[in-house]
Amino acid sequence: MELLIVGALNGQIGAASKIAIAKGGQVTLADSVDKALDIMRSGKAIELVMIDVTLDVYKLISSLNNERINVAVVACGVANDTSLAVKAIKAGAKEYIPLPPDPDLIGAVLAAATRENHALIYGDKKTEAVLKMAKQIAPSDASVLLTGSSGTGKEIFSRFIHDNSKRSSRQFVAVNCAAIPEALLESELFGYEKGAFTGAVARRIGKFEEASGGTLLLDEISEMDISLQAKLLRAIQEKEIDRLGGKAPIKVDTRIIATSNRNLEECVQNGTFRQDLYYRLNVIALNIPDLKDRPDDIIVLAKHFIKKYSEVNELPMRDLSAKASELLLNYLWPGNVRELENTMHRAVLMATGDEIDENAIILNNPNAVKTPAPAQDNAPSQVGQTVANVERKLILDTLESTSWNRTTAAILLGISIRTLRNKLKQYQEEGYNIPSSAQG
Repeated sequence: MELLIVGALNGQIGAASKIAIAKGGQVTLADSVDKALDIMRSGKAIELVMIDVTLDVYKLISSLNNERINVAVVACGVANDTSLAVKAIKAGAKEYIPLPPDPDLIGAVLAAATRENHALIYGDKKTEAVLKMAKQIAPSDASVLLTGSSGTGKEIFSRFIHDNSKRSSRQFVAVNCAAIPEALLESELFGYEKGAFTGAVARRIGKFEEASGGTLLLDEISEMDISLQAKLLRAIQEKEIDRLGGKAPIKVDTRIIATSNRNLEECVQNGTFRQDLYYRLNVIALNIPDLKDRPDDIIVLAKHFIKKYSEVNELPMRDLSAKASELLLNYLWPGNVRELENTMHRAVLMATGDEIDENAIILNNPNAVKTPAPAQDNAPSQVGQTVANVERKLILDTLESTSWNRTTAAILLGISIRTLRNKLKQYQEEGYNIPSSAQG
């Protein structure tokens, strides 16, 4: 748990920090709202913010919402700050913690924030299949490549893999490769020694070392500059890193999970991503379907977000009307789960009746709706098809769902890599188009 403390907390920063660290948290300090926002924009994986109630809580929370930085905020103040406490809760703070801090209360808040931030809510068979595969490969130390559109929940799936691994008691560290400027990403990953460059006034441990023994998530890795990719490849292969300005390599034991919303094979072909790094990361590939392709998740998630934001805003819990549900199910969700969350947050605030009706559902792109499927007299059937045809379709569909990763597909199909390789060779000889990444 990465905790950010903002402000002086009435002189109780030291006590609050010690309690948080004792409860398994890591603490970063900021003396103002602006500095706190800069820290979170830098890509640091903050999971909970504790802010002095005398600061501008509304500015912090509204800025986080506007910039889609999803992090829980709790306000802290002395017992007689009643009016400020009410103001902070109305601004969107999840909790109010009186000072001096109580260890059990801070521990409970940390635990609750961790559970909520890492919750994996689903109801669709496609999501269940991805989770089944993720749980199966979690105990290994193999690198994992998670692909999927922006907003599908790749970081949540990454944490699920970590939480079900042998490393679950150790650190899970996330780095957003797209959010950190190219010039800073190397020092963020590998750290630096005092004096390594202007402004390096003290040694700083990089994310690789911080995650040693645990898991390092490289989010949106396709955005990493190709010159830095070579250093990343060496760190993964040799299990050692060099701090900037360092004199000797440092051994690390870090499992890598990488995510991308781009097609990395195309990036390799375009020369923007190293092929050897792609193969090193793509030991196990999991593709997270778009929300529109897992419709049974939509209403389950919508109700989860209604409950979440009703509690946050101290509003009555309302059910979804039938028309509102239909509207949600017919929308294509170009922003995926992230867009659904924002939509339901707005709906909770806009609803006026006993239910959340369709008038409270404000869609970003009302034209992004599903085209009705043409009516069919008979449902699709496999009757009359040969076993070979059905088998071929199953194998190719499974490969496509795993981004043509043979190892992952073979596990899902329950066959050996050798059997899968022979089948693909046969299909190619029969004239079927098999992508080069799946051959061999």
